[in-house]
Amino acid sequence: MILPGLVSVTFRERSAIEILELSSHCGLKAIEWSENAHVQPGDAAGAHNLYARTIDSGMQIAAYGSYFRLLVNQQPEQVFRESLIAAKALHAPLIRIWAGTVPSSAASSDYYARIAQEAKLIAEMAAAEGIKVALEWHRGTLTDTNQSSMRLLEEADHANLFCLWQPTPELSVKERCEGLHELAERKKLLNLHAYYWEGDIRRPFAEGIHEWSQYLAQIDSREDRYMLMEFVMGNTVEQFKSDVAAIQQLLNELS
Repeated sequence: MILPGLVSVTFRERSAIEILELSSHCGLKAIEWSENAHVQPGDAAGAHNLYARTIDSGMQIAAYGSYFRLLVNQQPEQVFRESLIAAKALHAPLIRIWAGTVPSSAASSDYYARIAQEAKLIAEMAAAEGIKVALEWHRGTLTDTNQSSMRLLEEADHANLFCLWQPTPELSVKERCEGLHELAERKKLLNLHAYYWEGDIRRPFAEGIHEWSQYLAQIDSREDRYMLMEFVMGNTVEQFKSDVAAIQQLLNELS
């Protein structure tokens, strides 16, 4: 089943308590708590406290949204360990990471190999804690195209390495559907980050229902995952509520 939720950095300026109250009131089921915005790396006590508050609010922990980037740290194990400490205390089932800082169009074979090697190391560290690792599907990284993403997953070749999918503007709807379908077929798809843009302009999610119906048709809706809202137009509560209603309508029709 696909459950609706929120990426907490969507409301970076709001406290975790405000986000919990708002999300619960709107009927969302889960939250991806974002590193730096609401959960600091290495802060086990703070993360555990937020876990308890989240569960007490009747919501689930969807993920820990770290900002750990592959191949940018001189001591990646030490840096990732801090994010992993917070994710474990938060009882997060997965931790989001980023596939470097170079777009696939500018990446050499050596860069792919080194990214893959570090990705395998990070995936192994997380596996030891029972936490999955997911690369965010994102522009300016090695997950900016379908081909590059699959190449990285193949080169890393680790059972604990997955992807979080979102509709990046550089890809057409057809290309997005193809990538999403392939991730689902390979059993490498975890959560979805949900929003609707026209180019780089945020729009109400309701305007993108026709596109999102195509995306969801690529995956098995009976599998458990979260569809997490992000990038609310204007960052307003009013638009957030409207977007939640549209997502809930879409998921209700799917079921």
